[in-house]
Amino acid sequence: MRPPTVLYTVTEVNDWCNESLTPIAAALTMGALHDGHAQLVTYAKSHTPEGTRVIATIFVNPTQFNNSKDLEQYPVTLDDDLEILGEVGVDAVFVPSVLEMYPDGLAINSPVEPGPLGEILEGKSRPGHFLGMLTVVHKLLEITHANFSFFGEKDFQQLILVKAMIGELALPIEIVGVPTVRDEFGLALSSRNRRLSQSAFRKALNISIAMNLVADAFRNGVEKISAETLGKEYLSENDLHDLDYLEIRSENLLDAPSATDARVFIALNIDGVRLIDNLKISK
Repeated sequence: MRPPTVLYTVTEVNDWCNESLTPIAAALTMGALHDGHAQLVTYAKSHTPEGTRVIATIFVNPTQFNNSKDLEQYPVTLDDDLEILGEVGVDAVFVPSVLEMYPDGLAINSPVEPGPLGEILEGKSRPGHFLGMLTVVHKLLEITHANFSFFGEKDFQQLILVKAMIGELALPIEIVGVPTVRDEFGLALSSRNRRLSQSAFRKALNISIAMNLVADAFRNGVEKISAETLGKEYLSENDLHDLDYLEIRSENLLDAPSATDARVFIALNIDGVRLIDNLKISK
């Protein structure tokens, strides 16, 4: 497998895009890649018309971090990332600097407001996060001339908000959700997992157990609050006390959930590492 073309400037990306009239699929990442990110590229190659070129982006976006310490601790592993992307056959990788993305300073200029979708779950816990996310996603989709873009379902709220932005702006881009990739123990793959100590990792394995406990209860007719309480009690019993939220919500996040239209959403801190996950409740 040949190594991907690495691009550092918007001009270089424009030149690469103009080399061919074939469609372009974009996989937007913040680096520290794992098999979940590789799956985005695999999906992009198998769920687009033949001849589509795939470009990945690696950019740790400062405007979506409301915690400066979290930004400072975010892992940077560019050489490993490029190797992973080369192995799955990505065609090009855009690795911009902060100055390249924000030449006029770190201004948040999202083309749309997150609205009610951005005021719950992650939006409630991380004020300003989604405005920064939508700002950079819009910039990157424009820069890469994307016809398709692939987002992991682990960040389900982000996926819904990006789809809403594309719809509101009537952009000719198809946004595709890619199922969460989990390890052999059921833990969702995340760049943050590498910051977990061995003891914290063992605790984190209880996340999927708690979500399944909640999902099974709700699926079998237990009311929403009671099902959520079962999950919270399980986490507490297993020494996971720093819970941000554990909620059952509908697929669009705003309507009342039902047994055929619901997901369990969770966010918690384990020894200073914040993890999020969600699970579709299926009959």
